[in-house]
Amino acid sequence: MSDPTVQPVPTAVVEQVDAADITLSNPKRAVIALGSNLGNRLETIQGAIDLLEDTPGIRVKAVSPVYETEPWGVEPGTQPSYFNAVVLVKTTLPPSSLLERGQAIEEAFDRVREERWGPRTIDVDIVAYADVVSSDPLLTLPHPRAHERAFVLAPWHDVEPGAQLPGLGGIAELLAGVGRTGVAPRVDLELRLPE
Repeated sequence: MSDPTVQPVPTAVVEQVDAADITLSNPKRAVIALGSNLGNRLETIQGAIDLLEDTPGIRVKAVSPVYETEPWGVEPGTQPSYFNAVVLVKTTLPPSSLLERGQAIEEAFDRVREERWGPRTIDVDIVAYADVVSSDPLLTLPHPRAHERAFVLAPWHDVEPGAQLPGLGGIAELLAGVGRTGVAPRVDLELRLPE
């Protein structure tokens, strides 16, 4: 029996979203990873998605399922676990402006940058922007560690299984390479596409 709570998006809604997209001339596709391990993690991630959608020049096109993951680069048990998700957006903003917007959203949720891999209310990371490959120290594209992080690859794979990480190959293959250890789908939780 199919789950009645999971309905396919009606074609009319998809067409409405695409029609609204005419307001974005020549948009680029970007992949943004969201993570939170402080406060109300789900509410914070949803709030970040809503703020992305409220940004002129950004349309959120897809939102991944939620994953719960162990903190990266720290002793086990020293930090709460993370909720992670990935959103696909279409945007007319250049990468530098998209980065500024991500940082503004982090600040809106009182993100504190005291230590590398420290706990955070919200992390907004640009994983990929169109096919751009750039080693700019302010914004390296694609994200320099995305290809080795299951907490980015697993949710991205859910919304775009055939995607490529520019210069590094298909995300399905990359995910198979790193495995899904420590990355648990939270089927009891749901993020929604902004209205």
